[in-house]
Amino acid sequence: MKLALLSSPLRYSDVTLLFLFREAESFKEQGNAYYAKKDYNEAYNYYTKAIDMCPNNASYYGNRAATLMMLGRFREALGDAQQSVRLDDSFVRGHLREGKCHLSLGNAMAACRSFQRALELDHKNAQAQQEFKNANAVMEYEKIAEVDFEKRDFRKVVFCMDRALEFAPACHRFKILKAECLAMLGRYPEAQFVASDILRMDSTNADALYVRGLCLYYEDCIEKAVQFFVQALRMAPDHEKACVACRNAKALKAKKEDGNKAFKEGNYKLAYELYTEALGIDPNNIKTNAKLYCNRGTVNSKLRQLEDAIEDCTNAVKLDDTYIKAYLRRAQCYMDTEQFEEAVRDYEKVYQTEKTKEHKQLLKNAQLELKKSKRKDYYKILGVDKNASEDEIKKAYRKRALMHHPDRHSGASAEVQKEEEKKFKEVGEAFTILSDPKKKTRYDSGQDLDEEGMNMGGELVWASAMKMVPVPEKPPLKLPRLLPSGQLGWDTPEGRSTSTQPAT
Repeated sequence: MKLALLSSPLRYSDVTLLFLFREAESFKEQGNAYYAKKDYNEAYNYYTKAIDMCPNNASYYGNRAATLMMLGRFREALGDAQQSVRLDDSFVRGHLREGKCHLSLGNAMAACRSFQRALELDHKNAQAQQEFKNANAVMEYEKIAEVDFEKRDFRKVVFCMDRALEFAPACHRFKILKAECLAMLGRYPEAQFVASDILRMDSTNADALYVRGLCLYYEDCIEKAVQFFVQALRMAPDHEKACVACRNAKALKAKKEDGNKAFKEGNYKLAYELYTEALGIDPNNIKTNAKLYCNRGTVNSKLRQLEDAIEDCTNAVKLDDTYIKAYLRRAQCYMDTEQFEEAVRDYEKVYQTEKTKEHKQLLKNAQLELKKSKRKDYYKILGVDKNASEDEIKKAYRKRALMHHPDRHSGASAEVQKEEEKKFKEVGEAFTILSDPKKKTRYDSGQDLDEEGMNMGGELVWASAMKMVPVPEKPPLKLPRLLPSGQLGWDTPEGRSTSTQPAT
């Protein structure tokens, strides 16, 4: 073997040179032994001793490069590999290790050059052929990821970076791109793990600081996010993404706080405008925007713009389907607009997530209102409010009874007569229930009126009509009759009788 010893102005005797070489070889052999045992730290120490003895020996640098690669210290390994091929350009394994280090660090183009040189020296080298293919594959993944990032297809970017990192495990650039896309996809714990891993190795890495801040920003921890963005800008003042994110975070925080202040002061129109402006700052901030939509929905409910409030709350839960407050706000708006089925669905969602007494009661109330809504609405039939007085109910009954009385529609078609007769009976049903305090209470509480045998058809209708006329001993054989005077009259076996009060 040709000796490659340190060039020096001092003149060594042949004996000295031989001694140094033997010592270096001894250290190398010991390094090889530790390397074989996978004790790479000790192997590194002995290869370093060999290099100290013979600094111009290419194989020593090559061996130490291999050891550093096993320790994951690819940048240091790259330096040793490059030194080995500088000392001996025909050192095939040196070129392979240099290429492998370039590839591990994410420089696929430089890796290709190293593998090509190895193939020039040994065109049948299987490792060089395979590594050359791997390097080209990484370059292809990079190109695809760049295009997909512009398209905002973050899932595909993550896929490409995962494949590339299989060949380039030490590439911070690939890791940062993956972490950024994970953050954009809302996979914050994964993104934070990647960024934190890089920061453990390099606490000044501006890209990792930016991604860490981005995760906090998208989790609505805006103050902490700003701190990381500022730190990233200290490390790299020209970091464009950190600059934009920092500006957006500060603007979003200010608008949201101003909107909250206006709401607390009762200035709902101003609050609406401020929340709307905040929503236009960054459409990618899903969690913060969900809260802004819910806040604006609350404003709309205060302004009695309930359909707009429902739409805002729907947008909020589309962005964050775990946002309980938005479901509760929308459910209340559904209740206020008598959309009880929708309200029940929202309250069921809330109760499944948080089984509290309060949520259980809200769900129970909504289910009761839904049940009540599926019965005949006697207040609506009479055209009165639910808080109508007894006198108002009586007046409404007389008016509706006159409106739908069969005598009034005697000249109409059979179909119209049938419909008006049906409505007339419903008016009687409604009055029977709402004029009786006990029945009205049961009806208002949602209880089943049939529980006490309260038949809602047949004779009940006659009874409701007869509350306004002298009650005969037997039920009438025919429907009440409208008299020319505008009074309600009855045909009975004893003769005709009239109401003592006008049916107006």
